[in-house]
Amino acid sequence: MSALVAYVDGGSLGNPGPSGIGVVIEGSKSGKLRIAKWIGHQDNNVAEYVALLEALQCALSLNARVLHVYSDSEVIVKQMTGEYTCRSPRLYSLHWICRKLARTFEFSISHLGRDYNSEANGLANSAARTFAQYRYF
Repeated sequence: MSALVAYVDGGSLGNPGPSGIGVVIEGSKSGKLRIAKWIGHQDNNVAEYVALLEALQCALSLNARVLHVYSDSEVIVKQMTGEYTCRSPRLYSLHWICRKLARTFEFSISHLGRDYNSEANGLANSAARTFAQYRYF
């Protein structure tokens, strides 16, 4: 496995609220990978970071050497590239872990508009909606 491209998205129904992540990874020998996971009651930024973390962990398990990530979260992209400093205590640990894992690859991350991230967005929304019904049990 050499180079992978990941599209990531996280979202919550309400902010915070029931949350899910969606990850689409292209370049795998087994074809396109799609991941949709419920992550509990979170806010949007936590969900975005958890989606990025999932992509990084998946790429690591696939022995990727190169990983390029696309995200529609400008905050996450700018924090990961160092343009913004992560000062949020809520996000700092996730940010630190993602930065640490990213160093194991030839890593890059870019912002793209929501219209171009619809598959990952659909997976994240599906995960959040599927399990939202269990929130009050």
